[in-house]
Amino acid sequence: MNASAGLRPFVKPVAALIFVGLLLLFAYGPLSNILAELNNDRISAWVAAVGPWGPILIVALMICAVVASPIPSGPIALASGAAYGHVYGGVYVLVGAEIGALAAFGLARFLGRDVLYRWFGDKIDTGWLGSQNALTVTVFASRLMPFISFDIVSYAAGLSKLHFWRFGLATLAGIIPASFVFAHFGAEMASAESSRAALAAIGLGAITLIPLVVVGVRDWRRQRLRHG
Repeated sequence: MNASAGLRPFVKPVAALIFVGLLLLFAYGPLSNILAELNNDRISAWVAAVGPWGPILIVALMICAVVASPIPSGPIALASGAAYGHVYGGVYVLVGAEIGALAAFGLARFLGRDVLYRWFGDKIDTGWLGSQNALTVTVFASRLMPFISFDIVSYAAGLSKLHFWRFGLATLAGIIPASFVFAHFGAEMASAESSRAALAAIGLGAITLIPLVVVGVRDWRRQRLRHG
C-alpha cells in the first residue's frame, strides 16, 4: 500500500487542527496582549522600523488580519495611509486584503467543503443558494459594507459553490473604495489637519450608508410592486 495514499485522509483533519490552534494562539496565547493593544501608532512604528520593507509588512499584516479574525484590519489600513499616503497606502491595503480574502476562501474550501458535503449533501449551499451571478453580487455588496465581517464572508463564500475567480473579482471590486478611504483617512490624521480628517471620516460614513440606501430603495420598490 502506498504510504502517501494512507496518509492522505489525515491531511485535512491535521491541517484543520493546526489552523484552529493558530487561531486560538492569536486569540488567547502570548500574542493576544499585543493584538489587544494593536493600533495605527504601533503599526506605524513597526513600518518605520523596517524601512523599505514597510509595504511588505503592511501587506503581510492585512493578510493575517483577514485569515486570522482576531487581528483588526482598521489600524493597519490607517497606518498604511499615514506612512505611504492616499494612493500607495490604499494599494498596499488593497493587495493585502485581496490576498487574505483569497487565502481564507481557499482554506474554507480545502478544509471544510468536502467534509460538510459528506454530512449534509447539497444542503450545504442552502445559506448561499443562488446562481453564480447572485452569489457574486452578494459578495460584492458585502464588501461595500464595512460593518459586515470581511473574514466571515470570505470563509462562508469558500463553503459555497461560488467559483474562485468570481469571488476574487467581486472582492477586488468591492474593497477598492474602503481601502483608499481608510488610507486617505490615515494620511489626513497623520497630517494633523482636523478639518480634512473630518471630511475623510464623512466619506467613510458615506461608503457605509450608500449600500444600505440601495438595499432600502430596492426593498421599498419590491413592496410597492407587491401591493400595487
